[in-house]
Amino acid sequence: MFDHVKEDIAIVFQRDPAARTHWEILTTYPGVHALLMHRLSHWLWQQHFYWLARFNSHIGRWLTGIEIHPGAIIGRRVFIDHGMGVVIGETAVIGDDCTLYHGVTLGGTSWNKGKRHPTLESGVVIGAGAKVLGPITVGAGAKIGSNAVVVKDVPANATAVGIPARILEEEKSNKEDVQNDAAKHPSFTAYAVSDDNDRFNPEAMSKALQTLLAHSAAQEEKLAALTLQLQALVADSGSDAEVATAFDIQHDLSK
Repeated sequence: MFDHVKEDIAIVFQRDPAARTHWEILTTYPGVHALLMHRLSHWLWQQHFYWLARFNSHIGRWLTGIEIHPGAIIGRRVFIDHGMGVVIGETAVIGDDCTLYHGVTLGGTSWNKGKRHPTLESGVVIGAGAKVLGPITVGAGAKIGSNAVVVKDVPANATAVGIPARILEEEKSNKEDVQNDAAKHPSFTAYAVSDDNDRFNPEAMSKALQTLLAHSAAQEEKLAALTLQLQALVADSGSDAEVATAFDIQHDLSK
């Protein structure tokens, strides 16, 4: 358990540039506090001290604003940044090296007992305000954009955005390789914004807009050249009426 605590603190330095000291993290980071209290609650839950586990979880919610059911399974090096409003349901499973931002919900869509909450595989990043609902699986290394609503499985290494969420991209790779790579070299992108190759990235969208603007400018240059040619044709032909007749598609050439 103490090894997990050390990892929970150490991982903050990798994912939050505002972190300065171990003492600061231990005393002022609600995400770390919530995970520490959850590990105790989960142990009590496994020992069948259900009320005590729920009560400890309730105290954690009151102190941190993060609600984690004692039955939820959370892996190693998980980081909950800011954390206010995060809700993690009873049958949720969170793999190693995952990151959740404030307002994230791992919720259920059924009142039936059994598996009803999501499973996050290794290295998943879920942006602020996103809702992942139902007994679905978010594959290793996947990213969920801020405020997305996910109700279907997300493939490994894919990016999902929108309401309902749609898949933007998916790298075809072996599932086991992705999971192993996520565990050894966790890829982190804040708020589920990826690199320049990700179409969800504002930088990539800016490049696409610049391409469209350049194409529009080229079209304007061609139109200006055609206008000059028409003006020259008018000057050579004499009257505007003759030019208009020449370009009238309804004009009867037999007359």
